[in-house]
Amino acid sequence: MMSGMHYNGQEVSCCIKYFIFGFNIIFWLLGVAFLGIGLWAWNEKGVLSNISSITDLGGFDPVWLFLVVGGVMFILGFAGCIGALRENTLLLKFFSVFLGIIFFLELTAGILAFVFKDWIKDQLNFFINNNIRAYRDDIDLQNLIDFTQEYWECCGAFGADDWNLNIYFNCTDSNPSREKCGVPFSCCTKDPAEDVINTQCGYDVRAKSDAEQKTYIHVKGCVPQFEKWLQDNLTIVAGIFIGIALLQIFGICLAQNLVSDIEAVRASCLFT
Repeated sequence: MMSGMHYNGQEVSCCIKYFIFGFNIIFWLLGVAFLGIGLWAWNEKGVLSNISSITDLGGFDPVWLFLVVGGVMFILGFAGCIGALRENTLLLKFFSVFLGIIFFLELTAGILAFVFKDWIKDQLNFFINNNIRAYRDDIDLQNLIDFTQEYWECCGAFGADDWNLNIYFNCTDSNPSREKCGVPFSCCTKDPAEDVINTQCGYDVRAKSDAEQKTYIHVKGCVPQFEKWLQDNLTIVAGIFIGIALLQIFGICLAQNLVSDIEAVRASCLFT
């Protein structure tokens, strides 16, 4: 009924309408890209042809990150884009409420992380160790752990001995693996003279003394290294989170203003 109505009086702000539309179509396309990458990665690993294998991985599958983030971006982008273009107040209100819920969850998570720092540290330790156990089970998880250890120059959650949790790297006498008592190559200190990565640099390294280990690998754990990185880059991290929060608040306000304009126009049409 309303889609065919022509407004002769007050008009909806075109600036707000097309700004929300333009912003959200970019957001929507990014969501589609994230979902596409996630589904492609699952297809390459054969998950799509065997859905039950989703539960087989003992650790964290990084593909979930792409799918969840992509799904949220897709839904938000679609609601904001179509809601603004078609002047659909229901979709715009859904966009505002959904964005508001995300903002509230982020704020709550930030406060809880600050208040329960020790608990968060324990959970991070548990998370890393759980994924150490599954290091060889999934190539995406393996690449994520290697990237983390290389970037923060760390090894394990609190030290190299955490790799005893992995069946291929533990030092038990019953372990037949060639990687026994070793660590992944991402734990190794880099030699600037080497152009090719030596993927066997961590073999047998934990069989050496602690003093010798420092020559070959990073001995600090990833949890304390992450804490140090966070403290060193606190201003940048805080700035990014504040920027995201302001964008979310700005998006909610714009959507609410557009809803108010649309409802005012429709109300004025009922009395003309």
